[in-house]
Amino acid sequence: MTHSLMLPSRNSSSHSTFFILLGIPGLENYQFWVAFPFCVMYVVAVTGNITILHIIRIDHTLHEPMYLFLAMLATTDLVLSSSTQPKMLAILWFHDHEIEYNACLIQVFFIHAFSSVESGVLMAMALDRYVAICFPLRHSSILTTSVVIKLGAAVMVRGLLWVSPFCFMISRMPFCPNKVIPQSYCEHMAVLKLVCADTRVNRGYGLFVAFSVVGFDIIVISVSYVMILRAVLRLPSGEARLKAFGTCASHIGVILTLYIPALFTFLTHRFGHHVPRVVHIMFANVYLLVPPMLNPIIYGVRTKQIRDRVTRGFCGKGS
Repeated sequence: MTHSLMLPSRNSSSHSTFFILLGIPGLENYQFWVAFPFCVMYVVAVTGNITILHIIRIDHTLHEPMYLFLAMLATTDLVLSSSTQPKMLAILWFHDHEIEYNACLIQVFFIHAFSSVESGVLMAMALDRYVAICFPLRHSSILTTSVVIKLGAAVMVRGLLWVSPFCFMISRMPFCPNKVIPQSYCEHMAVLKLVCADTRVNRGYGLFVAFSVVGFDIIVISVSYVMILRAVLRLPSGEARLKAFGTCASHIGVILTLYIPALFTFLTHRFGHHVPRVVHIMFANVYLLVPPMLNPIIYGVRTKQIRDRVTRGFCGKGS
């Protein structure tokens, strides 16, 4: 099969016209069945996030910082999951392994840009919780709608500007005859391994982006929650402390579901040469599918206004 991937010309813009995505190497005999839970998770992610966006859009009482950030998170989750899952299901169910070169670069861009955006939105949500708990009387004056929009725009611009060089640098590099990517989607490091040239600059830039984005966001989130913890422990009422902890617990859960698989995938690409490939690929898929599926469930269950809206909708009482 790999012989069919050889290019007849060495020059065709120094890159291939297509790549081959293998899906989940090591589970070839089970890929058809593995696709079903992935499909269910994708449907839940799309349905849940669209529901969250619809509720926030129609209910003007939810046009507050927390819900505006939640709408940004839902939009990001829709982009992240939809940029990879339809193609992955086509691979697993219909053996549609071929992906066009430009489509592969588009996947690289959307995956990394919106992963950065998601990390930034979670950071902004941590800041919102910090202000709400530590400065409750000044929350509405500090985090105005204008400030929320500017924060969201800054997070979006950061993701687009930081990740765009990935695609630009890769597009100018020659690829080896082997066009096989042993994954379900095009990811920066996986594509970079097919380049027949010195990739130290690309790898260095990838590390810079990872640590400057995720590192900065994790520091801000950690400091925010340390300050929140100190403020909560000073509350006189045990009930008030429990409520404050409950409010933050869902956000911490969302943060962990994003960062743990993301860091595992990132570190495995660079240092985890002894990690079984099937484990690496499954974590890579989890990283882009589980957070988009869990986020609307967690926030829908934990947020009374959204939960009530959904309940009224199912009971036929409308909005």
